[in-house]
Amino acid sequence: MAKKINKVLVVNCGSSSLKFQLFDMTGEKMLCKGLVERIGIAGSRLVYTKTGCEKVVREVPMKNHVEAIAQVMAVLCDPSCGVVKSLAEIDAIGHRVVHGGDKFSAPAKITAAAKKLIQKCVPLAPLHNPANLQGIEACEKAAKGVPNVGVFDTAFHQTMPGCAYQYALPRKVARKFGIRKYGFHGTSHKFITQAAAAWLKKPLKKVNLVTCHLGNGSSLAAVKNGECIDTTMGLTPLDGLIMGTRSGTIDPGVIFFLGKQGYTFDQLDKMLNKESGFQGLAGAQGGDSRDVVAKAEKGDIDAVEALEAFGHRTAMYIGGYNTLVGGADAIVMAGGIGENAAELREQIVKRLGALGVKLDKKANLKVRFGESGVISTKDSKIPVIVIPTNEELMIARETVAVLKG
Repeated sequence: MAKKINKVLVVNCGSSSLKFQLFDMTGEKMLCKGLVERIGIAGSRLVYTKTGCEKVVREVPMKNHVEAIAQVMAVLCDPSCGVVKSLAEIDAIGHRVVHGGDKFSAPAKITAAAKKLIQKCVPLAPLHNPANLQGIEACEKAAKGVPNVGVFDTAFHQTMPGCAYQYALPRKVARKFGIRKYGFHGTSHKFITQAAAAWLKKPLKKVNLVTCHLGNGSSLAAVKNGECIDTTMGLTPLDGLIMGTRSGTIDPGVIFFLGKQGYTFDQLDKMLNKESGFQGLAGAQGGDSRDVVAKAEKGDIDAVEALEAFGHRTAMYIGGYNTLVGGADAIVMAGGIGENAAELREQIVKRLGALGVKLDKKANLKVRFGESGVISTKDSKIPVIVIPTNEELMIARETVAVLKG
C-alpha cells in the first residue's frame, strides 16, 4: 500500500530568496511559513512563523540555496519553534517552477529526466528556472528519499489552442526558438477556477470564467469548460495588462524606435520590466498600486490617468475573453489588487456595462483582506466574485495528486 501523504513542504525559490510553507494535508492546514532573504549576499536571514506563534528571525550567513534549505530544515525540526520532530515526518516537497515551456502540461515528479527538461526551459526563464532547479537539488540533498514534485506556472495554460498561443511570425523561427504564448500565474488561475466552480456549484468541466490574477504582476485567463483557452501573458510575463513596473502590451515598433535613439537591449529590458507600468505612468516607486491610489486622491493627474488606463486595459480583455468563453458564468478577481484594492476593482467593473455587469459599491468597499464575496449587484448579468488565491496550497494539492498517481 502506498504511503499516505500528510505533510507537504512547499518551496518557492528566487535567485536570492526562498519562500516556504508546510501543510498538514489531512485538513489542509498551514503549520508554518517562512522566508529566506539575501541568499549569497551579506546580511542573509531567515524569517519564520509557526501558525499561532510569534515570528522568529535568524541572521545566518547562507552562501547558496543548499545552505538556505539546510536552515529551513533545521528550523522545521527545532524543538523550541519547529513543527516536526524529524524530516522523516515530511512526506513530500512541492516546488514552484516558473517555466515548463511546452515540456510540461501538468505537475510532474522530479526525476533526472524532469530536471533536464526544466534545464532546457532556462532560456525562456533565465532568472527563475536556475533558482528553481537549485532549490530542487538542495531539497534532494537535505531530505534524502523524500519525493519532490515540480508545479509549473505555465502548465494550466497548455490547454490553449494554436489559434491562441501562436504568434504570426515565420513558423521556422517560432519553432526553432520556441516562440509562442505560454502564460504565467497558472497555479493561481487553476486555484481560483476550482474555487469559483465550487462557489457557483457547477461541475468544473462545465464552468466558464474570466479569471483575474491582479497584483504587482497581473494576468487574465479565459476559462471554458474548466480549461484555459487564452491568457494575457505571453512568451514572457511582460505582455498583457498594465502592471506595477511592467508595461504590458505595447506596439513592438516602440522597441525599434527606442533602439534607433540609442537605447541598448539591456536598457530596454530594464525599462519595460522594471521602470514602466504604474511606476512609469504615476511615478510610484516599485509600482505599488496603493501609492498610485493615494496620489490620485490628492489630485495627481498622472496617477488618475494611470488608474484609468489600468481599468481600461483590463476591461478590454475581460470583454474579449467573455466572448471567447461563450458568456462567462462569473468574473473572478484575486491577487493583492483583486482581493484588496476596491478603487481598482471599480475602475474595471464600471467599464463592463455593455456586458450587463453592475457594481455594488457598498459590497466592493467591504470585501478585502482575504475575504471572499460578490461585489456586483443582484441584477448583474454576470456576477463579479472576489476569491482569495492560495498558490502554495494549490502546489501542495498538486504534489499529493501527482504522488497518488
